Amino acid sequence: MSTERDVFEYALVRVVPRVERGEMFNAGVLVYCRAKSFVAARTHLDEVKLKALDPGADVAGVRAALRAVEGVCGGGDGAGQAAGDDAGRRFRWLIAPRSTVVQPGPVHTGLTTDPEAEVERLLDLLVR
Repeated sequence: MSTERDVFEYALVRVVPRVERGEMFNAGVLVYCRAKSFVAARTHLDEVKLKALDPGADVAGVRAALRAVEGVCGGGDGAGQAAGDDAGRRFRWLIAPRSTVVQPGPVHTGLTTDPEAEVERLLDLLVR
């Protein structure tokens, strides 16, 4: 395993059940490492938090939106229109501001020797 550290960027994926209220919670993380041409997302939906913020929330719809984020990161058929884009373009598309129930947070940076491990570490630290 290499000990060389590469710059990576990450953003939290947030669920905002009622956009007009602005209340949110973290439900995933996006990680991009240009040096490794790596982009990935992992999500975890806490249904208790979702229902606390909006008892009438569409749980299936939120889950589908979170799966779509993971699909875009994965590329291929699961990425839809972004299927032919490189990892960086897919990451930039996913972090673009939007006013929907599933939204990206601000982008942060760090150094890592293993971007894949960073995804799991950040999910455990910031989401679960």
